[in-house]
Amino acid sequence: MYLSELFDKNKFVVTVELPPPKGTEVHKTLDIAKSLKGKVDGINVTDNQRAIMRMSSLAFSHLIKDTGNEPILQICCRDRNRIALKSDILGAGALGIKNLCLMTGDHTLVGDHPEAKPVFDIDSIELIQMAQKMDGGKNISSNFSFSIGGVTNPFSEPFDLQKIKLKKKVQAGAIFFQTQPFFDHESILKFIDDVKGINAKFLIGVTPLKSIKMIDFMNKNILTKPIPESIAIRIEKSNNQALEGIKVAVELIKKVRDKTDNINGIHIMPVGLESHLPDILNKL
Repeated sequence: MYLSELFDKNKFVVTVELPPPKGTEVHKTLDIAKSLKGKVDGINVTDNQRAIMRMSSLAFSHLIKDTGNEPILQICCRDRNRIALKSDILGAGALGIKNLCLMTGDHTLVGDHPEAKPVFDIDSIELIQMAQKMDGGKNISSNFSFSIGGVTNPFSEPFDLQKIKLKKKVQAGAIFFQTQPFFDHESILKFIDDVKGINAKFLIGVTPLKSIKMIDFMNKNILTKPIPESIAIRIEKSNNQALEGIKVAVELIKKVRDKTDNINGIHIMPVGLESHLPDILNKL
């Protein structure tokens, strides 16, 4: 189903992220996907996330679709020029993929092939615009359509520039955005206030924290706003840090769902806890 149809019904949308494997052994991840059928509205299939080489997101989205789930195909600008990007979008249409999440992508220097030459022929705004123009077969001998989305970092400073970029993405054709992860409700409320007036749907990113080591790594290498110290202390003191991290994430998701206005859903990024997704969803 198109995410746009769910938004039109005012459904609280739940999406999750599953990275393709680093190899051709797909059964473990597909078994997780099968366990999510009927529990999520879409499964994001990442496109060489953080510039780390994995199986093609287009190929793995097709396999996810075969499990009975709705794939959300991620495509980034880092590895392909506009010809290759258009080719993959056509392939997605032919495979019956209905939802796209389009982004610029991390630089190759942060990944496992730092010697690789990045492409960045176009940026995320241009990619969204290109996909929108192809949507429905305009100027192309095809008949397909997509719900097109993008990503946003709520902690990018100054946020006014991020807001300008969001508006440009909406003008280009994006109807929804999945955010980078939040770890406290107060920051979510601030973000909601910051994006007032932007005509798009927002899915709040949530990442269960599996250990204090993960918290330290994310604070040093990924996040632009540190994880709240109170959460770090809570997880560090736990006898089972992964389960405590899941508990923290579930508590936050419930607050977003039950006590937060003007939010259209959540996007769970499990980062090493993919096998725990059914348990997380059952607790909601």
